[in-house]
Amino acid sequence: MDVGGFHTQSDEAVYYETADRVCLNSSASAELVPIATIGDNLLPSWQKLARNAAEPNVFYEHYLLNPALQYFSTHPELSLFLFWAGVPHKSDLLGLMPVGPSRQFGRWPVPFVQNWTHHNSFLGTPLVRIGFENQFWTALFKELDTKNWPGFFHVRGLTVGGPLDQALRSVCARQQRRCDLVHSEARALLESNLDADSYYAKTVRSKKRKELRRQAKRLAEMGALKFAHHKDDAGLDAWTDDFLKLERRSWKGQEGSALDCSDDTRGFFGDALVEAAAAGQLERHDLRLDGKPLAMLVNFHSAPGSFSFKTAFDDDYSRFSPGVLLQLENLKILEQPSIDWMDSCAAEDHPMIDSLWSGRRHIGRFSIELKGLSRTAMFRGVRLGEDLMANIKKREIIDIMQAQR
Repeated sequence: MDVGGFHTQSDEAVYYETADRVCLNSSASAELVPIATIGDNLLPSWQKLARNAAEPNVFYEHYLLNPALQYFSTHPELSLFLFWAGVPHKSDLLGLMPVGPSRQFGRWPVPFVQNWTHHNSFLGTPLVRIGFENQFWTALFKELDTKNWPGFFHVRGLTVGGPLDQALRSVCARQQRRCDLVHSEARALLESNLDADSYYAKTVRSKKRKELRRQAKRLAEMGALKFAHHKDDAGLDAWTDDFLKLERRSWKGQEGSALDCSDDTRGFFGDALVEAAAAGQLERHDLRLDGKPLAMLVNFHSAPGSFSFKTAFDDDYSRFSPGVLLQLENLKILEQPSIDWMDSCAAEDHPMIDSLWSGRRHIGRFSIELKGLSRTAMFRGVRLGEDLMANIKKREIIDIMQAQR
């Protein structure tokens, strides 16, 4: 298969590429496959798709999605939408996204359809082969329009302004299908042509850099301070245990949100790291004092992107900012030729990472109308209610601000 050429063919001649467009012939097919029936025979096509995706998303790659489906609860009808260039499993896989029905839309008992994510999944952009973004959404909507799932379609965690967002809006406009961006937030993104030192000097003010140098010096005076970087599975089990214990001792453990607080999240994390290492897409960083971990970081790579998945640090040493010191080491990702950017996977306005990374990535939630009178009525009713609640909240904020004057 020639992914960069002009004619692409697998078991059947299925699509053609030119300098300015990609054309798919009538042999393309789509299917909604129940999650329980997904087998290992899909893996080669899945991996190939991920390597040629228009937008990388490690959370829908096999090494993160499979463990998540194993450990976290799902709707009985959750399915994997697969878009094939020709005959399923005998041609190239052009798109993949887990979708299924849900019974509760926020606080409202309204049934709808959505892409599946979980609490430790920070992106919901589907895996779609470069050049087939429009065809993917067209095929997905055709399947959902004819499926007996109720309500509208909701996409969580889509990169705003990316090729999948642009294709989504284009297809909906052409089909006269309403598509609303109902929420978006900006999170830190690391992206630059500068090397690590130059980026750090440009982004972080000199006073802060001086303070961090002082903290690192004081920390080094307490014992043997060592940064380590791992890109394989050497010592992975012990490293994973150290990470879980470190995070459990932090504020996350006190709030019950640490990975080690639940058998499901603990199992998911351990399996995900093993699978990611086997795929060659795991990167680990740690900072240790006399062998004791003070800060640890997990990254998942999917060239040309990378995702900073989880970080943990020892609260007892917070005056030395070990988490920040480790993130300074992480800036060296800028010097890896295969990686162009790193998504922080952090909340909007994160006080630590936002001060180190100047870029921002906008992530949104979209609600899309599906065909059918009852579905249209439900979609428009929900959107009307959301707009009403937003206006009430906006009015309350204005009233509070005026009262404070």
